[in-house]
Amino acid sequence: MNRASFFSPQAGRVIEAPRQTRARFGIGDVVRHKHHDFRGVVFDIDPVFASSEEWYQSIPAEVRPRRDQPFYHLLAENEESSYVAYVSQQNLTGDADGGPVEHPSLSEMFDAFSNGRYPLRRGLAH
Repeated sequence: MNRASFFSPQAGRVIEAPRQTRARFGIGDVVRHKHHDFRGVVFDIDPVFASSEEWYQSIPAEVRPRRDQPFYHLLAENEESSYVAYVSQQNLTGDADGGPVEHPSLSEMFDAFSNGRYPLRRGLAH
Protein backbone atom coordinates (compact mmCIF):
# COMPACT_ATOMS: atom_id res chain seq x y z
CA MET A 1 0.00 0.00 0.00
CA ASN A 2 1.22 3.47 -0.85
CA ARG A 3 1.98 5.35 2.40
CA ALA A 4 2.72 8.92 3.45
CA SER A 5 3.97 10.37 6.70
CA PHE A 6 3.29 13.54 8.68
CA PHE A 7 4.49 14.99 11.98
CA SER A 8 1.91 15.02 14.76
CA PRO A 9 2.55 17.62 17.49
CA GLN A 10 0.13 15.75 19.80
CA ALA A 11 2.04 12.49 19.41
CA GLY A 12 5.44 14.20 19.23
CA ARG A 13 6.47 11.92 16.36
CA VAL A 14 6.08 11.15 12.67
CA ILE A 15 2.94 9.16 11.84
CA GLU A 16 2.73 6.74 8.91
CA ALA A 17 -0.61 6.74 7.08
CA PRO A 18 -2.11 5.40 3.87
CA ARG A 19 -1.98 7.95 1.04
CA GLN A 20 -5.76 7.72 0.72
CA THR A 21 -8.27 7.36 3.51
CA ARG A 22 -12.02 7.78 3.40
CA ALA A 23 -13.21 10.38 5.88
CA ARG A 24 -17.01 10.31 6.27
CA PHE A 25 -17.14 13.84 7.64
CA GLY A 26 -15.58 17.11 6.52
CA ILE A 27 -14.44 20.37 8.07
CA GLY A 28 -17.53 22.21 9.35
CA ASP A 29 -19.75 19.14 9.66
CA VAL A 30 -21.79 18.73 12.84
CA VAL A 31 -21.39 15.29 14.41
CA ARG A 32 -22.54 13.41 17.51
CA HIS A 33 -20.68 10.76 19.51
CA LYS A 34 -22.42 7.39 19.27
CA HIS A 35 -21.79 6.37 22.90
CA HIS A 36 -21.26 9.58 24.89
CA ASP A 37 -23.65 12.48 25.13
CA PHE A 38 -21.84 15.18 23.18
CA ARG A 39 -21.79 16.73 19.75
CA GLY A 40 -19.40 19.01 17.94
CA VAL A 41 -18.08 20.62 14.77
CA VAL A 42 -15.17 19.06 12.85
CA PHE A 43 -12.24 21.48 12.61
CA ASP A 44 -9.42 19.11 11.64
CA ILE A 45 -9.01 15.51 10.47
CA ASP A 46 -6.12 13.08 10.93
CA PRO A 47 -6.10 10.22 8.37
CA VAL A 48 -5.18 7.79 11.17
CA PHE A 49 -4.70 8.05 14.94
CA ALA A 50 -2.14 10.80 15.58
CA SER A 51 -2.28 11.65 19.28
CA SER A 52 -0.11 10.46 22.13
CA GLU A 53 0.34 6.82 23.07
CA GLU A 54 -0.59 7.77 26.64
CA TRP A 55 -3.94 9.13 25.43
CA TYR A 56 -4.59 5.98 23.38
CA GLN A 57 -3.72 3.62 26.23
CA SER A 58 -5.98 5.55 28.63
CA ILE A 59 -9.00 4.25 26.68
CA PRO A 60 -10.22 0.91 28.11
CA ALA A 61 -9.07 -1.92 25.82
CA GLU A 62 -12.60 -3.27 25.31
CA VAL A 63 -13.73 0.04 23.71
CA ARG A 64 -10.43 1.29 22.29
CA PRO A 65 -10.88 2.25 18.61
CA ARG A 66 -8.66 1.00 15.81
CA ARG A 67 -5.77 3.31 14.91
CA ASP A 68 -6.13 2.84 11.14
CA GLN A 69 -9.16 5.07 10.60
CA PRO A 70 -9.71 8.83 10.45
CA PHE A 71 -9.74 10.70 13.76
CA TYR A 72 -11.54 14.03 14.07
CA HIS A 73 -10.73 17.13 16.09
CA LEU A 74 -14.01 18.62 17.31
CA LEU A 75 -15.17 21.82 18.93
CA ALA A 76 -17.44 19.85 21.23
CA GLU A 77 -20.19 20.56 23.73
CA ASN A 78 -22.35 18.71 26.18
CA GLU A 79 -24.91 20.00 28.67
CA GLU A 80 -22.21 21.13 31.12
CA SER A 81 -19.34 22.54 29.05
CA SER A 82 -17.56 23.24 25.79
CA TYR A 83 -14.20 21.63 24.98
CA VAL A 84 -12.01 20.14 22.24
CA ALA A 85 -12.45 16.41 21.58
CA TYR A 86 -10.50 13.86 19.51
CA VAL A 87 -12.75 11.07 18.25
CA SER A 88 -12.43 8.07 15.93
CA GLN A 89 -14.64 7.85 12.87
CA GLN A 90 -16.28 4.63 14.15
CA ASN A 91 -17.65 6.55 17.14
CA LEU A 92 -19.28 9.42 15.23
CA THR A 93 -22.52 9.94 13.38
CA GLY A 94 -23.82 12.99 11.54
CA ASP A 95 -25.99 15.43 13.50
CA ALA A 96 -26.82 18.34 11.16
CA ASP A 97 -30.50 18.07 12.18
CA GLY A 98 -29.54 18.91 15.76
CA GLY A 99 -29.08 22.57 14.83
CA PRO A 100 -26.18 24.86 15.70
CA VAL A 101 -23.47 24.06 18.25
CA GLU A 102 -22.81 26.64 20.98
CA HIS A 103 -19.01 26.34 21.31
CA PRO A 104 -17.36 29.71 22.15
CA SER A 105 -14.49 29.17 19.65
CA LEU A 106 -16.70 28.52 16.61
CA SER A 107 -16.65 32.13 15.38
CA GLU A 108 -12.83 32.08 15.24
CA MET A 109 -12.88 29.41 12.51
CA PHE A 110 -16.34 29.31 11.00
CA ASP A 111 -19.10 31.51 9.64
CA ALA A 112 -22.67 31.11 10.91
CA PHE A 113 -24.44 27.73 10.80
CA SER A 114 -26.01 27.36 7.37
CA ASN A 115 -27.60 24.43 5.50
CA GLY A 116 -26.73 21.98 8.29
CA ARG A 117 -23.02 22.83 8.58
CA TYR A 118 -20.50 25.53 9.39
CA PRO A 119 -18.69 27.09 6.41
CA LEU A 120 -15.00 27.74 7.06
CA ARG A 121 -14.26 31.44 7.41
CA ARG A 122 -12.84 33.05 4.31
CA GLY A 123 -9.05 33.21 4.50
CA LEU A 124 -8.76 30.05 6.62
CA ALA A 125 -9.24 27.55 3.79
CA HIS A 126 -6.19 26.14 2.01
